[in-house]
Amino acid sequence: MSQPTPLMPHATASWLVDSTALTFEQIAEFCGLHMLEVQAMADDLASSKYTGRDPVRSGELTMEEIEKGQANPEYKLRMHKVPLAQNRTKGPRYTPVSKRQDKPDGIAWILRNHPEVSDAQIGKLIGTTRNTIAAIRDRSHWNINNITPKDPVTLGLCSQRELDAIVAKAAKKAGIEDDGLSDERLSDDRSALIEELRAERQAAVQAASEAAQEAEVAAWLEAKRAAQAQERGE
Repeated sequence: MSQPTPLMPHATASWLVDSTALTFEQIAEFCGLHMLEVQAMADDLASSKYTGRDPVRSGELTMEEIEKGQANPEYKLRMHKVPLAQNRTKGPRYTPVSKRQDKPDGIAWILRNHPEVSDAQIGKLIGTTRNTIAAIRDRSHWNINNITPKDPVTLGLCSQRELDAIVAKAAKKAGIEDDGLSDERLSDDRSALIEELRAERQAAVQAASEAAQEAEVAAWLEAKRAAQAQERGE
C-alpha cells in the first residue's frame, strides 16, 4: 500500500527541488506527482510558482531521511509524520479560485479519454456537479466553444494518483483491460505541456529583449536630439 502524500505536495516538491539534492524521481514519488511536474519546477517552466513548504519543519520528513535519499538515488523516502486526513463526506471538492476556470477543460478531457469513468467519479475528482458534466458531454454548456480538453493533472485539478485510481476502478468495473494507450496519451499530454511552457518562456525572453532594444534605441535618439539641439544653440 502506497504511503500518503504530503499535505501540500506541490509546495513540498518545490522546497525539495530548491533545498536538496534528491532526484526528480524521489521527489515525485514522495509527493505523489508526475516526474515531469517536478522537472518543470526545477526548470522554472511551471505555469504556477509555488512557495516552498519545508516538510522537515512540518514533521513530514526528517533530515536523516533526506540524507539517506541524497546518498542513494534508489532510496524511497519514508514519511515521518502522516498529515492529518481531512475526510470530506459532504460538499464539493475545494478548488482554488485560480483553477476553477480550468474545470470544464479537465472534465472534457476525462469524457474524451476515459468515457468509462462515471459522472459521480468525475464530480468527486474535479469538484463539480453532474449537471455541468452532462452539459459538457451533450455540448449544451454555455461556454462550450471555449472549452478545450486538457489533462486535469497538468491543470492542477487533481494528482496523477487520484486520476489513475478512478480510471483503474472504472476500467475494472467496465471489464476494460489496460492496452497501454492511456500511458501513451499521458506522455503526449506531458510533452505538449513542456513544449508549451518552454514556448511561453522563450516568448517572454524575446519580449524582454525587444523591449530592452527599443529602450536603447529611444535613449540613443534622445541623446542625439539633445546633441543636435546643443549644437544649434551654440
